[in-house]
Amino acid sequence: MATPDHLFNLRNNFYLGAYQAAINCSDVTNLSQDDAVERDSLVHRCYIALGQLPFVISEIHDNAPTPLQAVKLLALYFSSPNTKDSAISSLKEWLADPAIGNNATLRLIAGLIFFHENDFNEALKHTNAGGTMELHALNVQIFIKMHRSDYAERQLRIMQQIDEDHTLTQLANAWLDLAVGGSKIQEAYMIFQDMSERYQSTSLLLNGKAVCCMHMGNFDEAETLLVEALNKDARDPETLANLVVCCLHLGKPSSKSFSQLKLSHPDHTLVKRVSGAEESFDRALQAFSS
Repeated sequence: MATPDHLFNLRNNFYLGAYQAAINCSDVTNLSQDDAVERDSLVHRCYIALGQLPFVISEIHDNAPTPLQAVKLLALYFSSPNTKDSAISSLKEWLADPAIGNNATLRLIAGLIFFHENDFNEALKHTNAGGTMELHALNVQIFIKMHRSDYAERQLRIMQQIDEDHTLTQLANAWLDLAVGGSKIQEAYMIFQDMSERYQSTSLLLNGKAVCCMHMGNFDEAETLLVEALNKDARDPETLANLVVCCLHLGKPSSKSFSQLKLSHPDHTLVKRVSGAEESFDRALQAFSS
Protein backbone atom coordinates (compact mmCIF):
# COMPACT_ATOMS: atom_id res chain seq x y z
CA MET A 1 0.00 0.00 0.00
CA ALA A 2 1.38 3.41 -1.03
CA THR A 3 2.21 5.83 1.77
CA PRO A 4 0.11 9.02 1.80
CA ASP A 5 1.65 12.14 0.28
CA HIS A 6 1.52 14.56 3.22
CA LEU A 7 2.84 17.43 1.10
CA PHE A 8 0.43 17.09 -1.84
CA ASN A 9 -1.70 20.16 -1.01
CA LEU A 10 1.33 22.32 -0.26
CA ARG A 11 3.07 21.26 -3.47
CA ASN A 12 -0.03 21.58 -5.61
CA ASN A 13 -0.91 25.06 -4.35
CA PHE A 14 2.66 26.15 -5.02
CA TYR A 15 2.56 24.83 -8.60
CA LEU A 16 -0.75 26.66 -9.22
CA GLY A 17 0.57 29.95 -7.86
CA ALA A 18 -1.64 29.89 -4.75
CA TYR A 19 1.29 30.83 -2.55
CA GLN A 20 -0.54 32.01 0.57
CA ALA A 21 -2.80 28.95 0.46
CA ALA A 22 0.33 26.78 0.24
CA ILE A 23 1.82 28.48 3.30
CA ASN A 24 -1.46 28.11 5.17
CA CYS A 25 -1.51 24.33 4.67
CA SER A 26 2.18 23.76 5.44
CA ASP A 27 1.74 22.92 9.12
CA VAL A 28 2.09 19.17 8.56
CA THR A 29 3.27 16.92 11.38
CA ASN A 30 5.03 13.53 11.50
CA LEU A 31 7.18 14.21 8.44
CA SER A 32 10.40 12.40 7.65
CA GLN A 33 13.57 14.51 7.69
CA ASP A 34 13.63 14.72 3.86
CA ASP A 35 9.94 15.66 3.71
CA ALA A 36 10.45 18.34 6.37
CA VAL A 37 13.28 19.87 4.31
CA GLU A 38 11.11 19.77 1.17
CA ARG A 39 8.25 21.42 3.05
CA ASP A 40 10.50 24.21 4.35
CA SER A 41 12.02 24.71 0.89
CA LEU A 42 8.58 25.04 -0.72
CA VAL A 43 7.32 27.40 1.99
CA HIS A 44 10.31 29.70 1.58
CA ARG A 45 9.89 29.63 -2.22
CA CYS A 46 6.30 30.74 -1.62
CA TYR A 47 7.59 33.68 0.41
CA ILE A 48 10.01 34.52 -2.42
CA ALA A 49 7.09 34.49 -4.88
CA LEU A 50 5.19 36.82 -2.53
CA GLY A 51 8.15 39.22 -2.54
CA GLN A 52 9.19 38.62 1.07
CA LEU A 53 12.87 38.20 0.25
CA PRO A 54 14.41 39.68 3.44
CA PHE A 55 12.33 37.26 5.53
CA VAL A 56 13.67 34.25 3.59
CA ILE A 57 17.27 35.47 3.78
CA SER A 58 17.06 36.01 7.54
CA GLU A 59 15.21 32.76 8.27
CA ILE A 60 17.59 30.35 6.50
CA HIS A 61 20.80 29.97 8.48
CA ASP A 62 24.24 29.03 7.16
CA ASN A 63 24.05 25.53 8.68
CA ALA A 64 20.73 24.70 6.97
CA PRO A 65 20.51 21.68 4.59
CA THR A 66 21.61 22.17 0.97
CA PRO A 67 18.06 22.55 -0.49
CA LEU A 68 17.32 25.43 1.91
CA GLN A 69 20.69 27.04 1.22
CA ALA A 70 19.84 26.87 -2.51
CA VAL A 71 16.49 28.59 -1.87
CA LYS A 72 18.30 31.31 0.10
CA LEU A 73 20.57 31.85 -2.94
CA LEU A 74 17.45 32.35 -5.07
CA ALA A 75 16.21 35.00 -2.61
CA LEU A 76 19.61 36.72 -2.67
CA TYR A 77 19.63 36.62 -6.48
CA PHE A 78 16.27 38.43 -6.66
CA SER A 79 16.82 40.78 -3.70
CA SER A 80 19.04 43.41 -5.36
CA PRO A 81 21.51 43.95 -8.21
CA ASN A 82 24.28 44.13 -5.58
CA THR A 83 23.74 40.52 -4.44
CA LYS A 84 22.99 38.99 -7.85
CA ASP A 85 26.60 38.42 -8.92
CA SER A 86 27.67 36.98 -5.57
CA ALA A 87 24.64 34.64 -5.61
CA ILE A 88 25.60 33.34 -9.08
CA SER A 89 29.23 32.96 -7.98
CA SER A 90 28.21 30.93 -4.89
CA LEU A 91 25.84 28.86 -7.02
CA LYS A 92 28.62 27.89 -9.47
CA GLU A 93 30.90 27.02 -6.58
CA TRP A 94 28.29 24.72 -5.01
CA LEU A 95 27.45 23.06 -8.33
CA ALA A 96 31.14 22.20 -8.75
CA ASP A 97 31.23 20.53 -5.32
CA PRO A 98 30.87 16.73 -5.80
CA ALA A 99 29.28 16.39 -2.35
CA ILE A 100 26.26 18.57 -3.12
CA GLY A 101 26.42 19.47 -6.83
CA ASN A 102 23.88 16.83 -7.86
CA ASN A 103 21.26 17.81 -5.28
CA ALA A 104 17.91 18.08 -7.13
CA THR A 105 16.83 21.33 -5.45
CA LEU A 106 20.22 22.95 -6.06
CA ARG A 107 20.03 21.94 -9.75
CA LEU A 108 16.48 23.32 -9.94
CA ILE A 109 17.51 26.66 -8.42
CA ALA A 110 20.46 26.77 -10.83
CA GLY A 111 18.05 26.19 -13.71
CA LEU A 112 15.73 28.96 -12.48
CA ILE A 113 18.55 31.48 -12.02
CA PHE A 114 20.20 30.79 -15.39
CA PHE A 115 16.74 30.80 -17.00
CA HIS A 116 16.22 34.34 -15.65
CA GLU A 117 19.68 35.22 -16.95
CA ASN A 118 18.55 33.98 -20.42
CA ASP A 119 21.53 31.60 -20.32
CA PHE A 120 19.50 28.60 -21.46
CA ASN A 121 22.45 26.34 -22.32
CA GLU A 122 23.91 26.80 -18.84
CA ALA A 123 20.49 26.14 -17.30
CA LEU A 124 20.14 22.89 -19.24
CA LYS A 125 23.54 21.67 -18.02
CA HIS A 126 21.94 21.32 -14.59
CA THR A 127 18.30 20.52 -15.39
CA ASN A 128 18.43 18.29 -18.47
CA ALA A 129 19.11 15.10 -16.51
CA GLY A 130 15.71 15.56 -14.86
CA GLY A 131 14.98 13.53 -11.74
CA THR A 132 11.94 15.44 -10.47
CA MET A 133 8.72 16.66 -12.08
CA GLU A 134 9.76 20.25 -11.42
CA LEU A 135 13.03 19.75 -13.30
CA HIS A 136 11.19 18.22 -16.28
CA ALA A 137 8.65 21.08 -16.24
CA LEU A 138 11.47 23.64 -16.17
CA ASN A 139 13.08 21.85 -19.13
CA VAL A 140 9.81 22.29 -21.05
CA GLN A 141 9.87 26.04 -20.31
CA ILE A 142 13.53 26.35 -21.31
CA PHE A 143 13.03 24.53 -24.63
CA ILE A 144 9.97 26.67 -25.40
CA LYS A 145 12.09 29.80 -24.78
CA MET A 146 14.70 28.36 -27.15
CA HIS A 147 11.97 27.83 -29.79
CA ARG A 148 12.59 24.08 -29.67
CA SER A 149 9.06 22.75 -29.23
CA ASP A 150 10.29 19.34 -30.46
CA TYR A 151 12.57 18.97 -27.43
CA ALA A 152 9.86 20.40 -25.16
CA GLU A 153 7.49 17.73 -26.43
CA ARG A 154 9.99 15.00 -25.56
CA GLN A 155 10.17 16.30 -22.00
CA LEU A 156 6.37 16.44 -21.83
CA ARG A 157 6.17 12.79 -22.96
CA ILE A 158 8.52 11.81 -20.12
CA MET A 159 6.26 13.64 -17.66
CA GLN A 160 3.16 11.96 -19.10
CA GLN A 161 4.78 8.55 -18.69
CA ILE A 162 5.53 9.33 -15.03
CA ASP A 163 2.11 10.85 -14.17
CA GLU A 164 -0.24 12.12 -16.86
CA ASP A 165 -2.59 13.75 -14.33
CA HIS A 166 0.12 15.56 -12.36
CA THR A 167 -0.50 19.30 -12.11
CA LEU A 168 2.91 20.11 -13.62
CA THR A 169 2.27 17.71 -16.50
CA GLN A 170 -1.01 19.47 -17.25
CA LEU A 171 0.60 22.92 -17.00
CA ALA A 172 3.52 21.88 -19.20
CA ASN A 173 1.04 20.53 -21.75
CA ALA A 174 -0.78 23.88 -21.80
CA TRP A 175 2.50 25.84 -22.13
CA LEU A 176 3.55 23.70 -25.08
CA ASP A 177 0.12 24.02 -26.73
CA LEU A 178 0.43 27.81 -26.45
CA ALA A 179 3.90 27.71 -28.01
CA VAL A 180 2.74 25.50 -30.90
CA GLY A 181 -0.30 27.71 -31.51
CA GLY A 182 -3.07 27.18 -34.05
CA SER A 183 -5.75 24.71 -32.99
CA LYS A 184 -3.66 23.87 -29.89
CA ILE A 185 -4.59 27.22 -28.32
CA GLN A 186 -8.14 26.01 -27.60
CA GLU A 187 -6.71 22.86 -25.98
CA ALA A 188 -4.47 25.00 -23.75
CA TYR A 189 -7.48 27.10 -22.74
CA MET A 190 -9.42 23.98 -21.77
CA ILE A 191 -6.53 22.76 -19.59
CA PHE A 192 -6.37 26.08 -17.72
CA GLN A 193 -10.16 26.10 -17.39
CA ASP A 194 -10.27 22.53 -16.11
CA MET A 195 -7.61 23.25 -13.50
CA SER A 196 -9.45 26.41 -12.38
CA GLU A 197 -12.59 24.36 -11.80
CA ARG A 198 -10.77 21.44 -10.15
CA TYR A 199 -8.65 23.50 -7.75
CA GLN A 200 -8.99 27.29 -7.62
CA SER A 201 -8.76 30.17 -10.05
CA THR A 202 -5.29 31.59 -9.39
CA SER A 203 -3.53 34.49 -11.07
CA LEU A 204 -1.34 31.98 -12.95
CA LEU A 205 -4.34 30.12 -14.39
CA LEU A 206 -6.24 33.34 -15.19
CA ASN A 207 -3.20 34.64 -17.09
CA GLY A 208 -2.99 31.35 -18.95
CA LYS A 209 -6.61 31.65 -20.07
CA ALA A 210 -6.15 35.34 -20.92
CA VAL A 211 -3.13 34.65 -23.16
CA CYS A 212 -5.15 31.94 -24.94
CA CYS A 213 -7.98 34.42 -25.47
CA MET A 214 -5.60 37.01 -26.91
CA HIS A 215 -4.17 34.42 -29.31
CA MET A 216 -7.74 33.68 -30.43
CA GLY A 217 -8.54 37.39 -30.81
CA ASN A 218 -10.94 37.50 -27.82
CA PHE A 219 -9.44 40.60 -26.21
CA ASP A 220 -12.57 41.60 -24.26
CA GLU A 221 -12.66 38.25 -22.47
CA ALA A 222 -8.91 38.45 -21.94
CA GLU A 223 -9.29 41.86 -20.28
CA THR A 224 -11.99 40.52 -17.94
CA LEU A 225 -9.74 37.62 -16.91
CA LEU A 226 -6.74 39.91 -16.36
CA VAL A 227 -8.75 42.35 -14.22
CA GLU A 228 -9.81 39.36 -12.11
CA ALA A 229 -6.16 38.31 -11.84
CA LEU A 230 -5.20 41.87 -10.88
CA ASN A 231 -7.75 41.79 -8.05
CA LYS A 232 -5.99 38.69 -6.70
CA ASP A 233 -2.48 40.18 -6.96
CA ALA A 234 -2.13 43.81 -7.99
CA ARG A 235 1.67 43.54 -8.37
CA ASP A 236 1.92 40.36 -10.44
CA PRO A 237 4.27 41.22 -13.34
CA GLU A 238 2.73 38.84 -15.89
CA THR A 239 -0.77 40.19 -15.22
CA LEU A 240 0.43 43.78 -15.66
CA ALA A 241 2.40 42.93 -18.82
CA ASN A 242 -0.49 41.01 -20.37
CA LEU A 243 -2.89 43.83 -19.47
CA VAL A 244 -0.66 46.33 -21.28
CA VAL A 245 -0.72 44.20 -24.43
CA CYS A 246 -4.45 43.56 -24.16
CA CYS A 247 -5.30 47.25 -23.69
CA LEU A 248 -3.18 48.20 -26.69
CA HIS A 249 -5.18 45.78 -28.86
CA LEU A 250 -8.45 47.17 -27.48
CA GLY A 251 -7.34 50.77 -28.06
CA LYS A 252 -7.53 51.50 -24.33
CA PRO A 253 -5.00 53.41 -22.19
CA SER A 254 -2.21 51.14 -20.93
CA SER A 255 0.15 53.65 -19.32
CA LYS A 256 -1.05 52.99 -15.75
CA SER A 257 -0.37 49.24 -15.96
CA PHE A 258 2.96 49.84 -17.69
CA SER A 259 4.04 52.39 -15.06
CA GLN A 260 3.20 49.90 -12.30
CA LEU A 261 5.18 47.19 -14.10
CA LYS A 262 8.16 49.50 -14.66
CA LEU A 263 8.16 50.59 -11.03
CA SER A 264 7.80 47.17 -9.40
CA HIS A 265 9.62 44.98 -11.99
CA PRO A 266 12.13 47.15 -13.92
CA ASP A 267 13.89 44.05 -15.29
CA HIS A 268 10.76 42.60 -16.90
CA THR A 269 11.15 41.68 -20.59
CA LEU A 270 8.38 44.06 -21.70
CA VAL A 271 9.93 46.99 -19.81
CA LYS A 272 13.33 46.29 -21.36
CA ARG A 273 11.84 46.01 -24.86
CA VAL A 274 9.90 49.28 -24.57
CA SER A 275 12.92 51.08 -23.07
CA GLY A 276 15.11 49.75 -25.90
CA ALA A 277 12.61 50.92 -28.50
CA GLU A 278 12.38 54.36 -26.88
CA GLU A 279 16.20 54.68 -26.88
CA SER A 280 16.38 53.64 -30.54
CA PHE A 281 13.70 56.18 -31.43
CA ASP A 282 15.53 58.95 -29.54
CA ARG A 283 18.80 58.09 -31.31
CA ALA A 284 17.07 58.14 -34.70
CA LEU A 285 15.42 61.46 -33.85
CA GLN A 286 18.75 62.99 -32.85
CA ALA A 287 20.41 61.74 -36.02
CA PHE A 288 17.58 63.17 -38.11
CA SER A 289 17.57 66.54 -36.36
CA SER A 290 21.34 66.92 -36.66
